[in-house]
Amino acid sequence: MAQTTANAPQATTSFPGGETAAIQEIKKIGTALSKELSKVFIGQNQTVEEVLIALMAKGHVLLIGVPGLGKTLLVNSIAKLLNLEFKRVQFTPDLMPTDIIGTDIIEENVKTGERYFKFMKGPLFTQLLLADEINRTPPKTQAALLQAMQERKVTSGTETYTLQEPFFVLATQNPIEQEGTYPLPEAQLDRFMFNIKMNYPPLNEEIAMVKATTTTTPEDLKPIVTAEQILQIQEIVRSVPVSDKVLSYAVMLAEATRPGLPNSKDFINSYVTWGAGPRAGQYLILGAKARALLKGRFFVSCEDIEALAYAVLRHRILLNFTAEAEGMNTDALIAKILQTVTKPV
Repeated sequence: MAQTTANAPQATTSFPGGETAAIQEIKKIGTALSKELSKVFIGQNQTVEEVLIALMAKGHVLLIGVPGLGKTLLVNSIAKLLNLEFKRVQFTPDLMPTDIIGTDIIEENVKTGERYFKFMKGPLFTQLLLADEINRTPPKTQAALLQAMQERKVTSGTETYTLQEPFFVLATQNPIEQEGTYPLPEAQLDRFMFNIKMNYPPLNEEIAMVKATTTTTPEDLKPIVTAEQILQIQEIVRSVPVSDKVLSYAVMLAEATRPGLPNSKDFINSYVTWGAGPRAGQYLILGAKARALLKGRFFVSCEDIEALAYAVLRHRILLNFTAEAEGMNTDALIAKILQTVTKPV
């Protein structure tokens, strides 16, 4: 597979053929990826779009859904289409940080007899990492991902290693089984750009899925985009302009989740212990920029912010006991926030 070395030159924000050509190319790539994915992954169009947006915005994704919805199939398929080095780690209660990061081993020089330590890289040294059932491993092992997700670096002992770019973590979580699981701490959750909930597919999509997976051999997916193109798209995303009004709207949505402020709504003070931090506003803007490009636009609208509000905010709001007792969940809370925060004119 094509790989990008740590010393590869960084992509620039230049637009071959101008901005219009770059936007059309990115939209074309997004459409091609979605079309190719649909050959093996039926339905769940919003999930596919949000995963692609996170990749373009250089973010990580937490996928939550019951078994059998195709979470692992989606990640495997994306790895093939993006032509990235792919590794999967099945998180279990006995998994140790060194099982992910790697460890030093003693080797001996056959000629001189001299012994020395050599670092053996773990599965974290890849470009697309599937952290399967991430909540089944203790917090100590979960924390091994923190530096990699935030800084794209890994420290072992006194040495720090730079990971290959692009580096993308896609973690899965089963919301049903809670026995033998370890809830992700808030610091870990905040490193994920999106929390995507995968629901049961509509009847027509499920019929199409069952038909496609029981009558023919699954198609072999071919790469559509290179690692170098992904890096360039990630740079272009950051250059998409955002008006002050739209930026303020994103920040106001994040602020509206926080209790105890002078302008906090009563339902927020009643149901929320902690609201979203500044990273929520950053991810709303970056995600909206990527979404705008996928839609063929070189500007961000409030519609882009609204479309990603659930994925960005749902894992950054900590509900209190009152909310749980009254059956209030984060999605219902976000819906109320979107109704109460006035969009700029």
